[in-house]
Amino acid sequence: MKSSKKGTAQPERLTALYRTMSLIRQVETALTRLFANGEVPGFIHLSIGQEAVAAGVASALLPQDSLATTHRGHGHVLARGMDVGGFMKEIMGREGGLCKGRGGSMHVADLSLGILGANGIVGAGIPIALGSAMAHQARKTGGVAVAFFGDGAMAEGVLHETLNMASLWRCPLLLVCENNGWSEFSPTSSQFAAKLEQLAAAFGASYTRVDGNSVLAVADAAVQGAAQLREGNGPYVLECITTRVRGHFEGDAQKYRDANELESVHAHDPLTTARAELLAMGVDPAAIDQAICAQVEAAVEAARADALPTLERAIQDVYTQAMQETRA
Repeated sequence: MKSSKKGTAQPERLTALYRTMSLIRQVETALTRLFANGEVPGFIHLSIGQEAVAAGVASALLPQDSLATTHRGHGHVLARGMDVGGFMKEIMGREGGLCKGRGGSMHVADLSLGILGANGIVGAGIPIALGSAMAHQARKTGGVAVAFFGDGAMAEGVLHETLNMASLWRCPLLLVCENNGWSEFSPTSSQFAAKLEQLAAAFGASYTRVDGNSVLAVADAAVQGAAQLREGNGPYVLECITTRVRGHFEGDAQKYRDANELESVHAHDPLTTARAELLAMGVDPAAIDQAICAQVEAAVEAARADALPTLERAIQDVYTQAMQETRA
C-alpha cells in the first residue's frame, strides 16, 4: 500500500486548486437555498466537505480523459470544467440546461468534456468507466477513464467484476473511492467486511490511500496514478478518506449520526485548510471567493430566467418520429 498525507505545494498550483474547490462549495451552497425554496426539482445529494477529492483528481486529467460519477457528483463535473451556467440550468430543470433539463442532478453529462454522466444507482458508473477505459485502450487515445464511487459501493459486485476485468486487460482505469464513512444511513463498517486495499490487492491492482481533505495530497496521488495508467500499468485504486458534512440527501436530518461527530465535521474542512496554506504563502484567497460568488449568483439568475421545457421537448430523443405521431 502507498499512502500520502502531504502534497507538493506551489502558490500557483494551490491557488488553482482552491479556485476549483471554492466554485464547488459556492455552487452547492447556492443549491441548498434553491432546494429549500422549491426551485430545484427532485432530490439533490451534496458533496460539501469533499471538494478536495474532485479538485485534486480533476487536476491530473488531460483533455482526452473521461469520467463517470455518482449521485453525489456535482463537484466532479464542475472540477472537470463543466459550464456553470449550463449546469445550474440543468439542475433547475430548465431548457437551456446541458441536458435540456432532462437529466438534472443525478444524470447530468457533457460528452464534450468526457463526462459520461452521473448515476443514481450505487456503483453503476464503475462499469461505464471501464467501458470507456477499454475504448481508450483500443483506440490508443492515451487517455484514462475515472470512476468515482462512494464507500457504499465497495460491497457491490460490479466493483469486484470491474477490478477483475480491468486487471486482466490492464485497462487505464482510475478507481477513485470517496470514503466518507457512510453508506447512505449506515456506517460503512456495517456494510463491507473487508478493506478496499485488500480488495485491490486480490486483483493485483495498484492502491494508494490519501487524506481526502488535503487537495494537494489528492492531486499528487492522482497525478501518480494517471501516469502509471498511461504507461499501461492499470488499473489503479485511489481511496480518499474524507468527510460528509450534509446528509445522504438534502433535507436528511441525520438522526442516525452521533451528535459529537456532527459537531466535528467542519474540523477537517478542505477549504479552511487550503485558505490557511495560501495565506502562509502570502496569497489572500478572498478575491477568488468574491469573483466566484458573483459568477454563481449570475448563473442562478440566468437559470431562473430560462424557460421550462415543454412536454413536446421532454419526449424528444425518447421516441422515434413515427412513435411520436402514433402517440399524438
